[in-house]
Amino acid sequence: MQSRSVVTRSGNRTVASRRSKLTKRRTKPDTVSSVDVKVEVEEARISEQRPSSSGGCHELLHQATVQPKIETEVLPLPSHGRRRRQLKVEYDQDQGVSLMKTEHWEPPDWKKQFGFIREMRSSRDAPVDSMGAEKCYDPEAPAHVRRFQVLVSLMLSSQTKDQVTAAAMQNLRAHGCTVENILATDEKTLGKLIYPVGFWRNKVNYLKLTSAMLQKEFGGDIPNCVEELVRLPGVGPKMAHLAMNIAWDQVSGIGVDTHVHRIANRLGWLRKPAKNPEETRKALEEWLPRELWREINWLLVGFGQQVCLPINPLCSVCLNQHSCPSAHKSSPPKKPTVGSPHSPSPSPSFKVKTEPGQETVDRDERTKMESLPTTVFPTTQRRRQKNKVNH
Repeated sequence: MQSRSVVTRSGNRTVASRRSKLTKRRTKPDTVSSVDVKVEVEEARISEQRPSSSGGCHELLHQATVQPKIETEVLPLPSHGRRRRQLKVEYDQDQGVSLMKTEHWEPPDWKKQFGFIREMRSSRDAPVDSMGAEKCYDPEAPAHVRRFQVLVSLMLSSQTKDQVTAAAMQNLRAHGCTVENILATDEKTLGKLIYPVGFWRNKVNYLKLTSAMLQKEFGGDIPNCVEELVRLPGVGPKMAHLAMNIAWDQVSGIGVDTHVHRIANRLGWLRKPAKNPEETRKALEEWLPRELWREINWLLVGFGQQVCLPINPLCSVCLNQHSCPSAHKSSPPKKPTVGSPHSPSPSPSFKVKTEPGQETVDRDERTKMESLPTTVFPTTQRRRQKNKVNH
């Protein structure tokens, strides 16, 4: 019993001494951290317990060494170690990124210039207005045939005047401009029907390949998306967007040809000058309102055919002459025609590039057309007869 009392007294003294130490340390909050306080409290609690066996002692010692680590994880950080404005910094960064994404650029005077072009095109008497792709199909034909004829007229119009394209489409419609008839017609006959469109030999091949692809994959109709249209042989982005607009009545993008490409660069409607029509299309679609995408093609094409000509534009009659950065500037001189005294002798391997996505064609391609019967080209035949009479 004495030994037990001694143990109890010694144990109480130990507890008392540790409690006194704990009390002293609590009176000095500046020198003792909250982690040390937790450790001391836990040691005092363990010392008050009476271990029954050595295994229990090891277990309590293990708790004493592990428990402070758990407590320290859930303790709040000191006030001087908090990241006070972390949320605000992240919000400011996100806000800065969103402002960069919504940045919008547009030409300074484009609305005024666009209105003047509308005014100059109000009469709608340009060749594109009466002989463009919208006027070349048969309005009485079934819907899928009309759509096919729109696509054919766009394919023939590449680097060809609207008058020539309209005449070729009239010949094809009289022959039967359907997928089935194009496939059943030999290439020589097709060449006679579409001549003299630019690069007619390549276009005959494209018509045959495209018709076969339409019959096999789309049931004789044309696709209703740009991705499928540009897969067709001889069909580029400009033709695809115009076909979606005219044939399917859907605005998928801006159809940019040489007229739109030239005028947009002259007016300064691009952030930086574009090198080709496809770059112009992407640059225009970045800032031009979508409700104007359907109108801009025929508007600028007719304007380029009548006023803003490729060479020697009529700036003196243009309403935009005071705001156009290219107004009244000297146009590049015409290149001398082959055979003139000022022109160099042509190289036999000289080639002319077609529309992007098409192959190159020999320059003397049209001269090979003389092998066809002259009855197909009455104008040429009359000219030859007239020359014979004069001689």
